[in-house]
Amino acid sequence: MSMRTLLIGAAALTIALAAAAPVATAAPTDTPPKGKDCWATHYGQPGLDGQPTSSGEPYNNNADAAATSLSRSPQLKFGTKVKVTNVKNGKTLTVRINDRGSYKWTASVPKCLDLTDGAFKRLGGSVDPDDGHIIVREQVLG
Repeated sequence: MSMRTLLIGAAALTIALAAAAPVATAAPTDTPPKGKDCWATHYGQPGLDGQPTSSGEPYNNNADAAATSLSRSPQLKFGTKVKVTNVKNGKTLTVRINDRGSYKWTASVPKCLDLTDGAFKRLGGSVDPDDGHIIVREQVLG
């Protein structure tokens, strides 16, 4: 077999493999689809009050505040106001984004916000016993 035949065969094999390779698609977003319901959870524990949030302001477990995912795209800026409505009971609250969380939104776990315990309770969630999450609709106000 000649060197030319080997090179042509190798080139043909490379082209065939490249054609059969899966096409890359855009990475899934970590942002809830607009108008879709998502989960709001809560965070707060003894000793957390007064500790700095990702924005630098002291954490207040009773504030109308929330964290969004580190990987949310586009990222909500600190200070952004979000209207949160509990789908089950209709209660609405406007929270301010002041922190980031390490969670991700997925189709099977559609978590969009991590609320302070106070905000979670004002929306009708229970922390004792823990509801875990409430189903909400979020509206970014700016």
